[in-house]
Amino acid sequence: MNYWLMKSEPEAYSIVDLQQQKETIWDGVRNYQARNFLRLMDQGDLAFFYHSSTNPPGIAGLMRVVKKDIADPTQFDPESKYYDPKSSSELPRWQTVVVEFVETFSNPILLSILKEKFSAEELMLVRQGNRLSVMPVPEAVAFKILAMKTS
Repeated sequence: MNYWLMKSEPEAYSIVDLQQQKETIWDGVRNYQARNFLRLMDQGDLAFFYHSSTNPPGIAGLMRVVKKDIADPTQFDPESKYYDPKSSSELPRWQTVVVEFVETFSNPILLSILKEKFSAEELMLVRQGNRLSVMPVPEAVAFKILAMKTS
């Protein structure tokens, strides 16, 4: 199993939304490196749900990948802000996954705490200038983060 961190602005889609809906397609990713990480995900992988662009930002909970290699439907919708006219159903440029709710953390693990506990080499999230919305989390770091949610 692999571990990931996936960002969403809580005003757009939050851990509470996922909890209510049980599962969702993680659509709208339009960064090639983040897309490539989505392509590497496997069914059963766990992802930390990170609330970004909020005060304070942090990991709000946990979700699981339940379907992989999904063509992001927003790339085909001319009404979507994620529409990509260069993409076709035969050769979609943007793939994604479906995730399901696992749990909400009673206390979010704030970015400030993550910066104290992990170096930029350990956790991509704390690297200066990192704007990726999807990134891998090494297993050892994931275990430490999971231990932090109960302390």
